[in-house]
Amino acid sequence: MFEKGFLLGAATAAHQVEGNNVNSDDWALEQMPYSDFIEPSGIACDHYHRYEEDIRLMAEAGLNAYRFSVEWARIEPEEGKFDDNEIEHYRNVIRCCRQYGLTPIVTMFHFTSPVWLIRRGGWEDERTPEAFAAYCRYVAQQLGDEMEYVCTINEANMGLQVAKVMERYKRQAMAAQEGTVQVGMNLAGLMERAKKAAEEKAKIFGTPAPKVFVGGLSAAGDEIIIKAHRAAAAAMKEVCPHLKTGLSLSLHDMQIGEAYAEDAAAHRKAEEEWDEEFLHYLNAISGDDFLGVQNYTRSLQGPDGILPVPAGAETTQMDYEFYPEGLAHVIRKVAEDFKGELLVTENGIATADDTRRVEFIRRALEGVAGCIRDGIPVKGYMYWSALDNFEWQKGYSMTFGLIAVDRETLARTPKPSLAYLGSFV
Repeated sequence: MFEKGFLLGAATAAHQVEGNNVNSDDWALEQMPYSDFIEPSGIACDHYHRYEEDIRLMAEAGLNAYRFSVEWARIEPEEGKFDDNEIEHYRNVIRCCRQYGLTPIVTMFHFTSPVWLIRRGGWEDERTPEAFAAYCRYVAQQLGDEMEYVCTINEANMGLQVAKVMERYKRQAMAAQEGTVQVGMNLAGLMERAKKAAEEKAKIFGTPAPKVFVGGLSAAGDEIIIKAHRAAAAAMKEVCPHLKTGLSLSLHDMQIGEAYAEDAAAHRKAEEEWDEEFLHYLNAISGDDFLGVQNYTRSLQGPDGILPVPAGAETTQMDYEFYPEGLAHVIRKVAEDFKGELLVTENGIATADDTRRVEFIRRALEGVAGCIRDGIPVKGYMYWSALDNFEWQKGYSMTFGLIAVDRETLARTPKPSLAYLGSFV
């Protein structure tokens, strides 16, 4: 289905698989007695020590690429102090990929920050772009000769997306206070828990509302992320001009709800959502070598915003609608305005039924192949995720992986979907 040179692989993020990321903001948040995380990441999948086993399993299944992230909090645990031992660790990961015939696709930042960065203002602080660029420059100086595709920031638009979700949640909570939710809720208890969590955050970060990357950012914070990307890409290119640099975006297949097909307000709402999710980043990415496209489902729009998943539709463990066709729709939409290379840096499904994962992959890749036939420069597809891993605040309850990980022994068991994905190479 794909010509020689097409990158077909799987993806992970450092904090979600490596374990013991003790100098990061998420690690600190997970340890709080009133944490929003249902469980701490702990040792995760111990990918930090077992990366060769995991890379070998991917290679044996036929994959030819691996997208992973280096961890800023490991490499620069204190401001301005870089850990050469950690650089050597990631050099070994990159060389292991090469040894097994996998092209490494490196992400410089995948959601987790050093605690020191958050203490001084995080992703709402004007100094963050300079700090991020300095870290990226250092990594490029050390490892650039062994890298090719480098993604600066994973899902650069996630801060705005989380802010919108939080605003919707606040409105729903207000409605509950007004007595419109017909269910018994311990609002006083929820408010007290939030108060205690804020006190804990203040002790750790010096503020009850630390500006972490996925904590919901303002428009100013979004601009800081854009500046950070530009500064980092320029710094790495200056050191290693051969690097292909870009960022990735979380993108939904924006569709109009069936009942609102002729509703002008619904169409305007969908256009507004797409502008916020993608179009307003065009200036920031216009000079990039590639764009990382990340899609999991579609988003049905009505005149007042996002509609619920249609009644009776198949859903995933994440409560997303099972809709692999969304990937091709998003690729086509993106290609209307972005003319560089496209890499699918994430696309996948959380499910306990691996036959549904196989079906999801089949339909998603058929869509990708169709885009390529129509001349769209899609250079690769990275399934999310290589391993069943730590899904942030949801802990280990979501199984996205092509490889199962026993939570007691950490033993790896490849699922049939791993070999199925590899069969397309």
